[in-house]
Amino acid sequence: MLSKKKTLEALELMKEMYPDAEGELRAETPFQYLVAVMLSAQATDASVNKATPNLFEAYSTPHALAQADEADIRDLIRTIGLYKTKAKNIKKTAQEIDTTYQGQVPTTIKELMKLPGVGQKTANVVAGDLFNVPAIAVDTHVERISKRLRICKKSATLQEVETELMKKIPKEEWVLAHHTMILFGRYHCVARSPKCTTCPLIELCLEGQQRLKKQAN
Repeated sequence: MLSKKKTLEALELMKEMYPDAEGELRAETPFQYLVAVMLSAQATDASVNKATPNLFEAYSTPHALAQADEADIRDLIRTIGLYKTKAKNIKKTAQEIDTTYQGQVPTTIKELMKLPGVGQKTANVVAGDLFNVPAIAVDTHVERISKRLRICKKSATLQEVETELMKKIPKEEWVLAHHTMILFGRYHCVARSPKCTTCPLIELCLEGQQRLKKQAN
């Protein structure tokens, strides 16, 4: 597997490509950001950003969303994958925040994960972005990049990918590293046709080198 030193070299090259990387979901409040991240599971940020303006215009606070009719919520997010389940979860989460947390989004990963529909990845993203809690969220892009670069084993579970990244990347860089890797995976090292021929990480990427050899033969 890629050593800690080489992992950090790879990350620095990604940072050069995507300096000051940050999330692309749009929201005006911590609660709206939490909802947007929940909606982004198994959906693109672009699709979420298209749906949330109308959702947030109708229900901008936890109290408002908690009181909303679930059918109305479904109609507003219908263009997003798994919208029925997500409508149920964001309503339940709004109710929990409204009653248990006095309308404030909880600030710890442990508390966030108690909310309906909030798993480890969502909690890590929200805690890291909103409250500067050191965390790495392993989404499909982070997983793909980690495995292609052999930062972790190809057979690694999501938890194992997260653990390996936490070992090799300094804690203070976890949040930035997460966003940097997402952008690198979203726009350069894409799933089906990665841009290996123009990739500055090619010398560190065994899979990329193998891919180029196959293309040359």
